[in-house]
Amino acid sequence: MFDRITFDQKIMGGRACIRGMRIPVSIIVGQIAYGATTDEILVGYPDLEKADIEQALQYAAWLTQERVRSA
Repeated sequence: MFDRITFDQKIMGGRACIRGMRIPVSIIVGQIAYGATTDEILVGYPDLEKADIEQALQYAAWLTQERVRSA
């Protein structure tokens, strides 16, 4: 489902990262939240691809899905 998101205890303590690199998903999502464009992120992180940023956002959206249970 998220083939560009990896988890490895030896990289960033197991945090969700992009393709095994030391670039956490949270950094990408945070930059978008504060107004950075995809192009700006790609300049700052030249090892990233546009698809990495898109999948980071998709992963973050997936994590925030709320489930409401009725009592």
